[in-house]
Amino acid sequence: MTDLPEDLRYTEEHEWVARIGPIRVRVGITDYAQSQLGDVVFVQLPAVDTNVTAGESIAEVESTKSVSDIYAPLNGKVVAVNELLDAEPETVNTEPYSDGWMFELEFADASTLDDALSKLLDAAGYQVVIGG
Repeated sequence: MTDLPEDLRYTEEHEWVARIGPIRVRVGITDYAQSQLGDVVFVQLPAVDTNVTAGESIAEVESTKSVSDIYAPLNGKVVAVNELLDAEPETVNTEPYSDGWMFELEFADASTLDDALSKLLDAAGYQVVIGG
């Protein structure tokens, strides 16, 4: 069984979502995803101020094995990206739930965000997706 933080929400595309404010979330890929990718060598992040739609490819992670798309887990506006990953993409492998985060999204209001988060998987639901 993979160690999954209980306070996060998850997507079937292996992203995690953490609420960090009333209308803001932080997004990254799960430990399971980084372990499937292998050694991450490059991360292409979305541009700040980009409006994104849930399910669209907005970033890429390149590893020694392949290039994988990162999908927007929710509709929102990109308000920050993790610039550490430009210099240290391997942080995605070593700290997927902390320093290896990828981008932050902002929403119009808290109730919109509440509703969107309620549609994502909890840790137990994601565990089923990855065969746990």
